[in-house]
Amino acid sequence: MAMYDRFAFIYDRLMSDIPYAKYAEWVQKEAPPSAGTKLVDIGCGTGVLSVQFAKAGYEVLGVDLSEAMLTIAQNRTVENNTSISFICQSMVELDGVEEMDVAVIAIDSLNYLNTLEEVEQTFHHIFRSLVKGGQLFFDVHSLYKMDMIYPDGPFTYEDDQVAYIWNTELGEEQHSIYHDITFFVRDDADYYERFEESHYQRAFPVEQYENLLKKVGFSSVFVSTSIFEEQSKEEVERFFIHAVK
Repeated sequence: MAMYDRFAFIYDRLMSDIPYAKYAEWVQKEAPPSAGTKLVDIGCGTGVLSVQFAKAGYEVLGVDLSEAMLTIAQNRTVENNTSISFICQSMVELDGVEEMDVAVIAIDSLNYLNTLEEVEQTFHHIFRSLVKGGQLFFDVHSLYKMDMIYPDGPFTYEDDQVAYIWNTELGEEQHSIYHDITFFVRDDADYYERFEESHYQRAFPVEQYENLLKKVGFSSVFVSTSIFEEQSKEEVERFFIHAVK
């Protein structure tokens, strides 16, 4: 089963606590939209941020590897009366994306890349797609989260429609984790459909992301830990990185 195919239809329900508005505000503050400002939302998922960016005034292109996610994103853009184009492809490829002013890889999407070579290749394609002065915004899990928090599973969730059991296991590579999630989704007849999703994520020291960004040509790189909320230095769970071409 392709990643996120079944999960796509309950994704928004389970991600309702993500402060997407704060993410959009961060981008808008550093790269304010004006007429013709082009933004590519990489790993756009169901298009929640894509729509917010479009409403703010950006000309948005959404990119995601999951056709199921993009189907929901396309429906969302119609429902919100916004005009957004979508491409189904991997961020490692990022073909046909050119002359962008802003690139965004939100909500730990970059952690799905398993090697530094893939991260570098992604940064290279993004750098090439941006105009001079173009800006990249993304976030990644910290090593603390990968090594200390995720292994402390299993995690569970239940509401009136969806329940899951989320098991985690350390991966073979350093700072990697396997996510195996069993979902139970109630239908209209009060029966529960069971299905499973398996995901693998990996993180690298934040300094390695900084070094790779500079290696491919970004002139300035800024790292923050307080876009969503202030985090203690000892227990940072997520880094927010902003780079300028």
